[in-house]
Amino acid sequence: MAIDMEDSRPSLPNGSEQTVPLGPLGDTGIPEGENGDMETTDIHGPPRLEWTDSSESSNDLRSDIFTRPTLPMLEAIVHTTLGDCTAEEDKTTVAFQSYVADLVGHEAALLVMSGTMGNQVALRTILRTPPHAILADHRGHIATLEGGGATSICGAMVKPIVPANGHHLTLPDIQQQCILRETVFDCPTRVISLENPIAGTIMPLHDMRAISHWARAQSPPIHMHLDGARLWEAVAAGACKLREAGECFDSIQLCLTKGLGAPLGSVITGSSSFIKRAKWSRHLLGGGIRTSGIITAPAKVAIRDVFFGGKISLAQDKARRAARLWQDLGGKLQLPTETNMVWLDLPASGVERDEFYALGRQLNLKVSNSLFVGRLIFHYQVSDAAFTRLCDLFKAVLKDRTVPTANSE
Repeated sequence: MAIDMEDSRPSLPNGSEQTVPLGPLGDTGIPEGENGDMETTDIHGPPRLEWTDSSESSNDLRSDIFTRPTLPMLEAIVHTTLGDCTAEEDKTTVAFQSYVADLVGHEAALLVMSGTMGNQVALRTILRTPPHAILADHRGHIATLEGGGATSICGAMVKPIVPANGHHLTLPDIQQQCILRETVFDCPTRVISLENPIAGTIMPLHDMRAISHWARAQSPPIHMHLDGARLWEAVAAGACKLREAGECFDSIQLCLTKGLGAPLGSVITGSSSFIKRAKWSRHLLGGGIRTSGIITAPAKVAIRDVFFGGKISLAQDKARRAARLWQDLGGKLQLPTETNMVWLDLPASGVERDEFYALGRQLNLKVSNSLFVGRLIFHYQVSDAAFTRLCDLFKAVLKDRTVPTANSE
């Protein structure tokens, strides 16, 4: 139940007398500063709770993990149950797992600590005795950003595939790379791991269905796993429904932090027998969680307020507007903007990398200059003021590259 933000104070446990003065709050429970950024107002007395302020995330375009939990999420923690997740005694977590499983149309779900753990628990559950191989997009997290977990934990060979269309994997890509033989020379394909969205771009539902139908028709069937860390984004963009995606996969990993803004955690979904075995995999990776309601209670609020509340769509609108402005000014993109990611092609746009990031810092914008050069990720706490400064940055670095309009001579 939403709390009344007018003159409200967060409930504190054990009868605490501490009070936390709150300023004027918007619909997200976050104070707006005079310049449009979320700012903390200096006050006398007890310090303001970090949960009432998202100024640290309002200008952060490095990733959609850099959101701040909201006051309603904190209230959910204060009032949650504190049972043991491993013993399946936490009522909030048991109910939350059933809730997420139902969202995607699967029988059961399991809370894990992170997206990486979710993918690795799922793969460890599927893969038992080598030799076995996993097919994945060459950009996929399990192939590039999870520390070689599938190899070290599962003894699996990850076979990265470059999409022939330059955008997303299709059935011919899979068929060309899949190993169905079982001679002593082969490492048979046991898992097809897709990611949707991947690099912010969407795999169409008809391609997911085609790959799934073919994989399940093999003997033995090939397990279909979805790294759905940002599946919320694909659904918000209208690419598919959660249950439509669920029908295509035997297991799904869903992040609770990326885009949603929950403080912690991910969920894997699948059949009851899959999740039963996944509990062993989670335990051997150190994923047993005490008082797990402090994770699942705010996660439920995040799904309700951010996903079903339409805030992901608002962030995607900012991303589209930013991409359009960049192109209108003569800039080039590495990839199309289909969800909340904008991929600027700085070299093709004639923009010096060091100049772009130096000016970004001067304008108080946090942008990634390490693994993903040119990538901007929008989330629902990016402020209008930060967006305006980003537009100023685009105009400054592309000031001499304005593209003539169709009507100009």
